[in-house]
Amino acid sequence: ICDTGDQQTTAAVLVKEPAATIVETLKDVTSYEGEDAVFECRLSRETSQDAQWFLGDVPLQSNEMNEIRVQGARHTLVLRKVTLEDCGPISFKVGQHTSAA
Repeated sequence: ICDTGDQQTTAAVLVKEPAATIVETLKDVTSYEGEDAVFECRLSRETSQDAQWFLGDVPLQSNEMNEIRVQGARHTLVLRKVTLEDCGPISFKVGQHTSAA
């Protein structure tokens, strides 16, 4: 705000977060039935952008079967005690960027 007493003008500052990119992509994992399968992806920066894991077309959430962790720019998915039904493509998406294994 600039105020001269009889006149006033205002302006605003808008800061946008730059888009994060995937700098370490997913790698294929082979596990035996009953073991955990761990997938990791690293981004160019920590971000508040929504990141999402998928098994096939199904979005995954942290629960008793899946553990999703974020440590700084590193995103990790743990599929616990996998079964043959868990076979399929895993993908990670953030903004317009995707990695798959």
